[in-house]
Amino acid sequence: MGGLGKSTLVNNVYKNEALLSNFNCHAWVSVSQSCKITDIWRNMLKEIYGNDNRAFDAASMNSAELRVELAKILDKKRYFIILDDVWTADVLFKIREVLVDNDLGSRVIITTRIEEVASIAEDGCKIKLEPLNDHDAWLLFCMKAFPKTKNHICPPELHQCGKDIVEKCDGLPLALVAIGSLLTLKKESVKDWRVFYNQLIWELHNNESLNHVEKILNLSYKYLPDYLKNCFLYFALFPEDYPILRKRLIRLWIAEGFIEQKGACSLEDVAEAYLGELVQRSMLQVVKCNSFDRMQYLQSFGITYDDTHEIVQVGLDSRRVSVVQCNKGIQSRICPLRHRTFISFDTSMVLSSWYSFIFSGSKYLTVLDLSGLPIEDIPNSIGELFNLRYLCLDDTNVSELPKSITKLHNLQTLSLERTKVLNFPQGFSKLKKLRHLLTWKLLDATYRSFHNWESMKPFEGLWDLKELQSLNEVRATKIFVAKLGDLSQLRSVSITYVRSSHCAQLCYSLSKMHQLSKLHIRAINEAELLLLEDLTMKNPLEKLELVGRLSKGTLESPFFSTHGNQLLQMELSWCQLIESPVEELSGLSNLTELRLTRAYTGQQLNFCGTWFQKLKNIVLADLPEVNQICIHEGALCSLECLHMDRLKELRDVPIGIEFLNSVKEAYFTRMRSDFVRNVQMGKLNLIPKVYWSTQGESTGETEPDNLPGPSSSTPQWRLIGVSGWMVI
Repeated sequence: MGGLGKSTLVNNVYKNEALLSNFNCHAWVSVSQSCKITDIWRNMLKEIYGNDNRAFDAASMNSAELRVELAKILDKKRYFIILDDVWTADVLFKIREVLVDNDLGSRVIITTRIEEVASIAEDGCKIKLEPLNDHDAWLLFCMKAFPKTKNHICPPELHQCGKDIVEKCDGLPLALVAIGSLLTLKKESVKDWRVFYNQLIWELHNNESLNHVEKILNLSYKYLPDYLKNCFLYFALFPEDYPILRKRLIRLWIAEGFIEQKGACSLEDVAEAYLGELVQRSMLQVVKCNSFDRMQYLQSFGITYDDTHEIVQVGLDSRRVSVVQCNKGIQSRICPLRHRTFISFDTSMVLSSWYSFIFSGSKYLTVLDLSGLPIEDIPNSIGELFNLRYLCLDDTNVSELPKSITKLHNLQTLSLERTKVLNFPQGFSKLKKLRHLLTWKLLDATYRSFHNWESMKPFEGLWDLKELQSLNEVRATKIFVAKLGDLSQLRSVSITYVRSSHCAQLCYSLSKMHQLSKLHIRAINEAELLLLEDLTMKNPLEKLELVGRLSKGTLESPFFSTHGNQLLQMELSWCQLIESPVEELSGLSNLTELRLTRAYTGQQLNFCGTWFQKLKNIVLADLPEVNQICIHEGALCSLECLHMDRLKELRDVPIGIEFLNSVKEAYFTRMRSDFVRNVQMGKLNLIPKVYWSTQGESTGETEPDNLPGPSSSTPQWRLIGVSGWMVI
């Protein structure tokens, strides 16, 4: 049964830093019903590699290559693997093919709701979760229903009604959380709570197609305001346990017409507020936040409502179709004439006659996402999709757009990231409703060169697209830089190929922009000087990335003196500064993430006391002369992730690293062999996870000194499933 808290329990174990320190590597892999074994292995490999996943290209590996790579990595490591939500024994046996028996005491935890899967484990290795007892169920309910009340005490007049409601939740934590969160939005009166209780009774008795927890969540759905219902149901289009990027979801909701304009707020701001409401109501869960705690990835609880809506996955006649897995042709299984949405998640899907059929037969399509498919050409018939608002072709081989695309006057989002499209047909500026234009061609998958990617050339009339909010990446030209200020709604812009001669006009144009929150500026080459000492902005930025040599005084420009304290993320790359930028950057008191790549040519970096009090993530990469890093007590006191990469002259761990008590993980990649030896000597034992690799060698992780001896010759398995099995 779902909702017992199997994944939540295991997640608490997985986040135990003291426990993780006993293992060389670890991974959390969501299996679910629709996952293919290659996707499971690929996700496992990415998790194991962690922040160093640019060192390989898992996306291009086939099943055999993934199996070999995983077996090679795990062969000499003590590993800890979570396999969450396993549905069949066959899948479990297939996954186990890469889990090498290396006699090091590795551990694998599996959650499942299927008794057949749980039966694989020995009796002593199974934990069957039971519903909460009455006392614990009442405490959890009150915590959610009365979050602002001292000690979460239920008012006496609501006590009996509350007890009646809790009884109907059958001790299921997910149901208790959902119902409790829902009641926080209702008036605390006996009458209102009794009406709610009667509706709950009706729901439990009259929805035989749903299990108990689904019935309760269905009631939570019915209590959603109308403007949130379609937004919530949209999650049924995504694979189970699929983490959805906030920006992508918001753009899809807007394209579908789910978001209403509210006063001066942008549609994107309204949509993000909707997300917050769904999270507050415990209808969604936040999977990951960025360094300043903004939602980054979300997912639903894996429960859909096929009887109450038309959003279904491929196989049923529906207005909205997503292809999660399809081994056969789909043309006979769908009706394109009714389509409003088509999203493909199966990148191995065979392209046949359905491909052109989608473009010519789906006249009312509003969302089309074909990212990752082996597509090279877009049919000219795409121009007939006059309702299309969202078109995503990321990670395809498309190199040119047909001229007919200029007929898509309702298009709001065009995403062409990691494609070969760098030019747009004449007349593209007719697409006046465009809000997000994202296109760049990847050149260097290691991200180690100055030109990691190539950006689009600005087309005639680009500056007339007044509704643009995101523009990434675009090359600087004299006319574009002069007209940039006309794009007054821009919130995110990435400008490349910037010359010194562009900078004065660029600073002036940027000073006219009132909505900008993210700015990326990249010089035309590593020798070109960015003259940004006069940079000023109307409003503060959240993120600033500067790539190229900086003129003297840039970090003392009017922008930094006026708005520097509100900057949250900062990146300096290829700046070749002679003086350390750390002292000047330390004045950015709210900075949560800092990246320095080829930014400094000196030998020492010092982090003095009280510097960077809110910094959570720091990356120091390709600083060719740095041979000493000193951290004073009190500096970097909130740091959670430390990453050093290719510091060729650094022989020993940073002085004072023992003061970094808050660090949860440290990555030292492509470092000197003598640096790695010092790491292995136990100088970083206080950091739960330490990952390292040497220059030119395969990656690996530290072998902790305090590893207990293996308890058996094979990885230990425990499962959670049925009412809730846990196999360890």
